[in-house]
Amino acid sequence: MTEYVTLEHGRLACDVVGDGPLVILSHGMGTLRQDFRHLVGPLAASGYRVVNVDMRGHGESSLDWPSLTGKAAISRTDVAQDLLGVIRHFGGPAVIVGHSLSGGAATVAAAQAPEAVAAIVEIDPFTRTQSLDVAALFTVRRYRRGMVRLACTSMLNSSRWWQRYLDVAYPTKPDDHDSYLAGLDRVLRQPGRWAEFMKTGKTTPADAHAQLPNVGCPVLVIMGSADPDWSDPAAEADAIVAGLPAGLGRVVEIENGGHYPHAQFPDRVAAAILPFLERHVVQARAGHTA
Repeated sequence: MTEYVTLEHGRLACDVVGDGPLVILSHGMGTLRQDFRHLVGPLAASGYRVVNVDMRGHGESSLDWPSLTGKAAISRTDVAQDLLGVIRHFGGPAVIVGHSLSGGAATVAAAQAPEAVAAIVEIDPFTRTQSLDVAALFTVRRYRRGMVRLACTSMLNSSRWWQRYLDVAYPTKPDDHDSYLAGLDRVLRQPGRWAEFMKTGKTTPADAHAQLPNVGCPVLVIMGSADPDWSDPAAEADAIVAGLPAGLGRVVEIENGGHYPHAQFPDRVAAAILPFLERHVVQARAGHTA
């Protein structure tokens, strides 16, 4: 069932499935909540109330939100505040599962509102401030292809280059990949949608990076081993965990996963998330009520 959560400055579209402890899914830049289409079912079937959210400006959520940065941009802090609004609407606390930009947003939300966020899962997250690995552009083909396509998307304001990036970001494709991409293309062609996507590139993960030491809940970082956004995806995941307070974070690597392992290999990603939820949500609630 699709519901619309009205916040102070706009409206967020959400698919709501299942009953139980609250799990919020939040996709990355330039895509849709349907990124999680293959993960919602396993989570709901395991006893969770899953709320799958379209990011501000994306999918069926409203356009033209004011940013906390004071400029036409979509930052991780902006998305974090939206997610906290969703948690308040549905009744928290919740686990936030954030992909890419929303991985950083999950970090910000957990640091700013520990009473609302029980745990976070970051999938191929942009949580740390990034720098281009110039040497790897010459030695790591996957990374070179990803960076060139992302740069052309931004500099040329080109949806065609975004589609080319997505081709690299999925080293293997789900069976419904073509129909998903066709649906995404239709949405991005709607008035205002592409411009909203471009706002995500006008901020950096610096706000999330600064909040890593302030996170107090358990964190699971899931990283595709073939993600083209980093020259060394495993090192990036380890660095996120190293930035957290000791003992809070762990990493699961998805072999051959690109930037969207939850769509490529939902069974593997679910197999990583479900024990994490059981350990840090279900058991914690049982202990609290005992």
